[in-house]
Order: sequence, then C-alpha cells, then structure tokens
Amino acid sequence: MKLATFEKSGKPIVGVVDTQKKQILDLAAANGASPAFASMQALIEAGPSALAEAKKLASEWKASAAQPLEGTKLLAPIPVPPQMRDASVYATHVKNAPRGMQRYLARKSQGEEAAAKIQAEPDVPPVYRQLPVYYITNRFSVVGPEATVTWPRYSELMDFELEFGVYIGKRGKNITAANAKDYIFGYTIFNDFSARDQQVIEMQGRLGPTKGKSFDMGNAMGPWIVTPDELGDPQKMNVEVRVNGETWAKNTTADMLHTFEKMIEHISKDETLHPGEFIGSGTVGNCCGLEQDRFLKDGDTIELHVDKIGVLRNKVVCQA
Repeated sequence: MKLATFEKSGKPIVGVVDTQKKQILDLAAANGASPAFASMQALIEAGPSALAEAKKLASEWKASAAQPLEGTKLLAPIPVPPQMRDASVYATHVKNAPRGMQRYLARKSQGEEAAAKIQAEPDVPPVYRQLPVYYITNRFSVVGPEATVTWPRYSELMDFELEFGVYIGKRGKNITAANAKDYIFGYTIFNDFSARDQQVIEMQGRLGPTKGKSFDMGNAMGPWIVTPDELGDPQKMNVEVRVNGETWAKNTTADMLHTFEKMIEHISKDETLHPGEFIGSGTVGNCCGLEQDRFLKDGDTIELHVDKIGVLRNKVVCQA
C-alpha cells in the first residue's frame, strides 16, 4: 500500500495512492473522519488496526472520497518527523565521497591538474563495517515532491544525494535485528541536498555536517510511504538519478554494509525509538554529484527514481 500526505482545502490530509487508478483516496473522508486518519503521524501511532482499516478502505475505494492524483499537491509523508537520522551504509559512496571533497579542495587551491590526481580510498574505514555510522539531521527542513528547494546563499556547490529510508512504526528500545522488521512502518525516497563547499570546511572539525546539510528545504522526501508488504526486499531495487531529464546515475540498492534492521538495533541501544522517526540509508553508490564531480545549477530539476517506490522530483533555485 502507498500512503501519502496531500493538500486539500489548504490542509494536510492522509490518503492511499492507487497508481493504476491514478487517484488518491482521502482516508478520513472515506471513513467518517476517524482520529487515526487525522495525519500520517496519527495513523502510524494508531497501530496495526488503523493500517488494517486503511487497507480495507483502499479495497472498497469510495469514489466520492477519491480525487485524481494529477494536480494533487503531495507533501512529505510526515511534514515534520519526530526525529531524522541519516546513516551511511554504501561502501562505494563512503570510498568515493572523500575523493570528491579532496578533489574540490585541490582544484580550488592548485588547479585542475592537481584535482585529477586525487584517488578514491582503497576501502572504507573499519568503523563503517563495524557499525552503521549516522548523524541526526534537521527535522524541520523537510519538503515534499515537486517542492522548489532554495539554494543556501553561503554555498556555490549544491549537490543531490539519492537515498531511501524507513519510518519507525512503533515505540521500542533495545530492539534486536531479528525483531526489527516489526518496527518498520514503511519506506520512502530521500534527497539529502548538500552544500558541499560548506560541508568540506566544517567536516574538518570532526563533529559531523552542520550547515553543509542543515538549511531550509534541505531534506526532500516522498512521494509517499510504501508499506513493507508491497515493497518486499529493500536491497533489490534499481535506482536512477535524472537531472533535467538526463540520466546522471544508475545503480541498485544492493550491497548495504548494514541492513535497516541492523541500523534499528544499533540506534535503539538504550535509546527509545518513537513512531514516525525516519532513518535514511545514506547515498547509494555514485548517486551524488560529489562522486561524479558534477554539480547542480540554478533552475535544475532533479528526479530520484527508486523501483517499487516511485519518483521524487524537486527543483533547485538560487536566491537573489
């Protein structure tokens, strides 16, 4: 099942998406305004019975509660998640990203010839294999599909990152990897926009990214949540990055250093996870400009395609 938050009469509404019908069903309107369907967060917190009711309503598909998907403004699945964590579990990206940073610095200080000599790391640092490294990002900077992302004024090197991730479905602590599937509500696509020239400076402080990642509209998410029963194996999906219709990258979601279950196990050690929290996968290998040495320009439209989920499309614009 595909669950989306969309705008109706100026308010966020939770609905079921049918891509075959090309329609979206207003769950509250179909159900008689159950409190469980007041928002995506409310639906997740209401638990399995609310999800079962949503599936029932989707199977009945009350025409009077549905509207065409085309022309409907979709928002991020949870416009303000309770928490956002972003891991980095793709070895190719972990090896290539430092090269991109060093290449930028070499080009800036010594020129193109020096930049061309920079090589990728031979392997990931051991800690990336030992545990799922992650950071906490700004949950207030979330936008949805088709939103225009404003380029931060302090950056000249704007980048995209094709990621996907999970929403936590219920409260838990000290969750084992064996039981973690029960805590995954669903999956969505995540574009972790990055101001690379700012990031390369602040990462020298060894405290993680701050303004390189944390700016208004920097976390694009959507177009909807796909439940685990529909998505299947999260490591068996093709992905593609398109910029202005041109394919910039293709890969698959295979070969994660750590599964989402392992991420949940690690993060929940003596720390409570809450319904609606989001955990990102980190960048799929070669699916960002830093790895390709190719960055965004003012007015570019970026499409991130992930099999079984859909397409997350956004435009970036410079500020005057």
